[in-house]
Amino acid sequence: MSSKKIETQFEVVRTFIAILLAISLALLLILGISKQPLDALVKLLTGPLTSARRFGNVIEMAIPFIFTGLSVCVMFEAKQFNMISEGAFFIGGVAASYCAIKFILPIGLHPIVAILFGGIIGGIAGFIPGILKIKWKANELVSSLMLNYVFLYLGLYIINYILRDPKAGMTASFMLNKSSTLPKIIPGTRIHLGLVIAIIFIVLTYLFMYRSKWGYALRMTGLNENFARYSGINTNRVIIYSQVIGGLLAGIGGATEILGMYQRFQWQALPGYGFDGIIIAILSRNNPILVPISAIFLAYLRVGADIMARMTDVPSEVISIIQAIMIMLIAANRFMAKWKHKKVVKHSQEKLLAKEEK
Repeated sequence: MSSKKIETQFEVVRTFIAILLAISLALLLILGISKQPLDALVKLLTGPLTSARRFGNVIEMAIPFIFTGLSVCVMFEAKQFNMISEGAFFIGGVAASYCAIKFILPIGLHPIVAILFGGIIGGIAGFIPGILKIKWKANELVSSLMLNYVFLYLGLYIINYILRDPKAGMTASFMLNKSSTLPKIIPGTRIHLGLVIAIIFIVLTYLFMYRSKWGYALRMTGLNENFARYSGINTNRVIIYSQVIGGLLAGIGGATEILGMYQRFQWQALPGYGFDGIIIAILSRNNPILVPISAIFLAYLRVGADIMARMTDVPSEVISIIQAIMIMLIAANRFMAKWKHKKVVKHSQEKLLAKEEK
């Protein structure tokens, strides 16, 4: 077994144990607070599998998770701790709604144009903290968190003063043109064509990060920015395009969510998918191939918690405990470090013995 395989095995085992410990602690909490703990546990763990509609809810929820997870993966892999995915997701949805309402285009072309428009606006959102860091050394974490609210209120201004439907009975946009919406692809559920688009972007993001010179430069910058600079990589350009691509992916996610799940834009606050993307990126270790697994896992827990809350006396906030414990354990570098050290030492001893025998 090579050192790389040991590292991969360690991360897989560590993540699995972190998830197992988090769920175990949550189950103990349920046992302590519920009058019907067994029923609550069954609803949490098996509720999403009891019908096609409920499992469809898992896939529906996983679609935006995939986009924001990919967005955060790209930025985190370059060691850019940018939180703009939340604002880019929101403003991408607003941009797609504007295109869906104001433009008259053919059925096949309209959603493509709206999604691309949402992605471009999301990319611009990601560009701003990147250029602020390059030009004025502004911390991207702080600037992106503040910009999330700028894009929230900019989006609400557009909805309230340009796209608002006064006959809607609520604060919402005009109806989206039917030519712009994404069709449902599985009968009996609300799973839409956005699932296919998400799969395409999983592949594209993986190819970009691991099969292109730009992705190599991005990963090298993330591993050691000074070394990357001395080896000839334009790290300033990497810092900018990693955040632009992250914003673009989140913007496409917001556009896809609006066109696939809604008939009109009606968000009045940040939807939270960008921050969920951070959980997805942490669980997947910034690997685009693992993002859909992490997204489905988190969506499954969320749907199970909702079913449990509606049918038993346990609140859905229990899932927040699971999420918090998982993140703390996975982010802790010393968690299971002794196990990894033993594996590395054993591997080194085996290699020495093999050389001596030769």
